[in-house]
Amino acid sequence: MKSKLLSWLDQGGFLDLKRLQWVVPLFLAVSALVFEFVEHGLENELRFDLAFISETILFGLMGPAIIAFIIAWMRQLVAAEMKAVEEIHALNRELESKVVERTAALEQRNVELARANLELQKLDQMKSEFVSLVSHELRAPLTTLNGGLELAMQSADTLPPVARRTLETMVGESARLTSLVQTILDVSRLEAGKLEINLGPVALRPLMEQAAEVVLIPKNRVLEWKFTPNLPPALADEIHLEAILRNLMRNAEKYSPPENAIHLCACQEGERVRISIKDHGMGVPQEYHSYIFERFGRAQSGESAPPGWGLGLYFARKLIEAQGGSIGISSPIWEDSQAPGAEFYLFIPVANYNEE
Repeated sequence: MKSKLLSWLDQGGFLDLKRLQWVVPLFLAVSALVFEFVEHGLENELRFDLAFISETILFGLMGPAIIAFIIAWMRQLVAAEMKAVEEIHALNRELESKVVERTAALEQRNVELARANLELQKLDQMKSEFVSLVSHELRAPLTTLNGGLELAMQSADTLPPVARRTLETMVGESARLTSLVQTILDVSRLEAGKLEINLGPVALRPLMEQAAEVVLIPKNRVLEWKFTPNLPPALADEIHLEAILRNLMRNAEKYSPPENAIHLCACQEGERVRISIKDHGMGVPQEYHSYIFERFGRAQSGESAPPGWGLGLYFARKLIEAQGGSIGISSPIWEDSQAPGAEFYLFIPVANYNEE
């Protein structure tokens, strides 16, 4: 109804109101005057008494004036509404124009972002292929070098002390380089989806004890064990899970003083098993908690930082996620300002729940 009224006003109805403002009051005034003259003339002779004058003023002047005022007031309301409608139409046109412009700009930006993303993906793939190729090409000479060093170590007792220490240093550095190359290859295969994951029930206590035998016990580290009684097996890849545990144990050994204990825990929490490794080291600042699980992310850098490449925790995160688990960190965990420590923990599904 309102839209029809506005349409009528746009088509000339407003001018009709302007005419009505004068025509209707004039018509009423003339009609009232004629009626009064006729009425008083028919009853008796026309006399300009109080009754005649008051009725003439009331019905012939005041009534039409009030009607004229009302129509004028309606004209003002209609004019204001028409102005508001016109302003809204102008705003809508401007808004539509801006929407069209912004939509075109966004579409162009999306095209540019898609092109840039495609180029970045190509570069990332080329980088991964290059790193994988270089790492693969390094394996053969490293294998030869390690074999030669092992042969040399068999007769190390016959060498002078300085030569023996140099040979032992070469063996250690060659092992570190071999480990780095293998880690890079594993990361490349995992990111490419070519690293095979074989899930099955894994007994955690023997696995953790075996990893500690390799990493911590040869370093004469004090260990504190805590296991939930009747700990159920976890659904995981035994080989890859042990690699993750060894990596976390190496971190705990590397970043904590030799005289302090390392805590190894495993407990059941609902449908998951929680494995944690706690140390008494310098801890990890809160702002680095997510960063250290990214590629080349390290909480410490510079000459005073322990040796490392920032790939171990990234590989551990990717590897545990591929097995349906997760990894996290808590730090500080002790009330020692000099050695607040850190706790790295894993969550792995319980085999029994998943088998059902």
